[in-house]
Amino acid sequence: MKLMLPGILGSSVAQINLLFDTLIASFLVAGSVSWLYYSDRLVEFPLGVFAIALSTVILPSLSRSHANDSADEFSGTLDWGLRLVLLIGIPSALGLFILARPMITTLFMYRDFGAGDVDMAGLSLMAYAIGLPAFMLIKVLAPGFYSRKDPRTPVRIAIVALLTNMVLNIAFVVPMVQLGIPGPHAGLALATSIAAYVNAGLLFWVLYRDRIYRPRTGWRRFTLQLLLAAVLMVVVLVWGVPALSEWIARDVAGRGLTLMLWVGIGALVYLAGLRLSGLRWSAFRPSGRTGGGQA
Repeated sequence: MKLMLPGILGSSVAQINLLFDTLIASFLVAGSVSWLYYSDRLVEFPLGVFAIALSTVILPSLSRSHANDSADEFSGTLDWGLRLVLLIGIPSALGLFILARPMITTLFMYRDFGAGDVDMAGLSLMAYAIGLPAFMLIKVLAPGFYSRKDPRTPVRIAIVALLTNMVLNIAFVVPMVQLGIPGPHAGLALATSIAAYVNAGLLFWVLYRDRIYRPRTGWRRFTLQLLLAAVLMVVVLVWGVPALSEWIARDVAGRGLTLMLWVGIGALVYLAGLRLSGLRWSAFRPSGRTGGGQA
């Protein structure tokens, strides 16, 4: 119980932030709570399918490495997880950002959900998409503490992130409401995203400071390869995705097929970019034996 209770708090900070966002959104214009909810559902999809699964996979491996006093293997497993998260998280975030309104239109724009709702829900989805890599990184970095039976550090960091989110909520929403800027609910989503980066950044910094995590070589090359592929994907999507008015004019089947088409094109372009940049799967070997030199 001593380990579990702090772990629950540390792992659920994103949900607590969402709860505060929903509470504040209930005082904004009608529809704000729904716009945040629909946006969060779409962000939770890549987070749940990949990041939580990866967290579940690496936790026993990290615990075993710690029990065996294998610092290199422990660090290597973290390094492997971080690379995989960025490999998936960056294009997922960019795809959600660019296709935010088309996705909302395809999935939710029926009956009482109109074009105005698409616009507002799209704003909050874009704001949440900015924080998706951080949400995913937290799922990999936090097990680095739990596997060492240290739940207190991520809890302290989670509290800092929680307070950051509360302060930013007020800092973003109040001026937007007073100035009449549309979409103050998107400020709540943006505050949550920034707080997630604070959380992930502090978790990483403590692991790095205490030399629990030592980056393997090749991070500079990997980052450049990833960014090259991501930029190529963004250019293709921005250039090729139909205008929102065209998207709205299509029927249910047309929207769904078009969305699947462009998600597939984006994925293929990203993978092709990785291949052209020279990325090899050997960069993702979950082993600490290659050493922990600085990139």
